[in-house]
Amino acid sequence: MIPALLAQIGLPLIARLAGAGLEALDNPAADAAARALREVDGVLQSGGVAPEALDAANRRIETEARSREAETALREVNATMRAETRAEDAYVRRWRPTFGYAVTAAWAMQMAAIAWAVVAHPTDAPAILAAAASLSAMWGVALAVLGVAVHERSRDKALAAGQPAPGLASLAAALLDRRKAE
Repeated sequence: MIPALLAQIGLPLIARLAGAGLEALDNPAADAAARALREVDGVLQSGGVAPEALDAANRRIETEARSREAETALREVNATMRAETRAEDAYVRRWRPTFGYAVTAAWAMQMAAIAWAVVAHPTDAPAILAAAASLSAMWGVALAVLGVAVHERSRDKALAAGQPAPGLASLAAALLDRRKAE
């Protein structure tokens, strides 16, 4: 029911809003586009377009919006990384190792505390281990950030040393070489 409702609302609403915005411009080209959008809206409202086609159009619009959002996020991350590389402040350049040491220390302290608690209170071991398991999402995020930081730092060092960044062809060649060696 909800997808059908969204299909009826999505594209028709966009056509109606865009048409109203274009009408306000007082420009012959904008007026022609607004008339065309009113015509499209009329066809959509009268059922002249199959619901499946309308669903497909709405999905495409949503996909394009998500793609633009992801591209913007990637651009921002890359700009941040470039700014870090150019920074004169030593700490800004060393946040990755600092984060690595902090994650390592926190992991070691948590594992030591869990081990001590299980040994000191064996009757509470199931609850302690269940509580530790509930932290897996948090550790997953922290370790993923650490993994990306280590990978990117290794890549930065390789590029600084003049080694070309591995492309798809070099990765495929490395996999083939590895298979031949086996």
